[in-house]
Amino acid sequence: MSSDSQHISSADSPSLTVRRIAIGVEYNGAAFHGWQRQTKPPVATIQMALEEALSTVADQAITLICAGRTDAGVHATGQVAHFEVSNPRELKAWTMGVNSLLPAAIRVVWAKEVDAEFHARFSAQARRYQYWIHNSAVRPGIFSGLMTHYSQPLDEALMDRAAQSLVGEQDFTAFRAVACESKTTMRNVHAVSVKRFGERICIEIEANAFLLHMVRNITGTLMAVGVGKQPVTWVESLLAAKDRSMAAATAKPDGLYLVAVTYPAKYDLPETERSLF
Repeated sequence: MSSDSQHISSADSPSLTVRRIAIGVEYNGAAFHGWQRQTKPPVATIQMALEEALSTVADQAITLICAGRTDAGVHATGQVAHFEVSNPRELKAWTMGVNSLLPAAIRVVWAKEVDAEFHARFSAQARRYQYWIHNSAVRPGIFSGLMTHYSQPLDEALMDRAAQSLVGEQDFTAFRAVACESKTTMRNVHAVSVKRFGERICIEIEANAFLLHMVRNITGTLMAVGVGKQPVTWVESLLAAKDRSMAAATAKPDGLYLVAVTYPAKYDLPETERSLF
């Protein structure tokens, strides 16, 4: 049993069976201060809302571990988390029962009992994010808070060409937030693409893991290329320079979505990727 999971002593409760449950979660993060529970001062977070609902259904305190802690205003359609519980419940209690207690912007979409080896964060092989831009002179109404608006025309083909420099295991210091606490700046980007769908542009990037604000920092830089302020080779130059101050400003959080987390097949989890638009 991992040290960061809730531990129930067999000496105190000799007949107690501890179960580990994995859940898939989607949420609109616009009204929340990110995933992680914050107590000083206490503010609304995704983790807090889920833990309170899960604890009510479980009739015991629940602590959640997630695949990736999203920032304030960031959304998810494919977040994965796990918790441990000793009071037996049917799996539907962790979806239908918990959802009845959650804010409308948060939903548990599936639940599955997993073995003690599974860890939502450390068992994950890859995370995939999408960043959506509404590229039009007119700010969107229906997608307000769900996409970033950029009024000047963007060349998605140039952005896609520039983005290919990101692929592979590299030092991403140039796209790391100052407050990032990661011990290493090395990350392995498996794939990246920039595609247009009418007035919408989607930047999709998959990696083994991400640094703080890494996707948003990359997005800001790609938009500078797409609008013609910088050449296609700029991304490659920034990677080599390893200097965050040389890159573009951080893109806003409202266009960012965690859309999928990949795990080894042995865990046989439900499909974590969910279509967005």
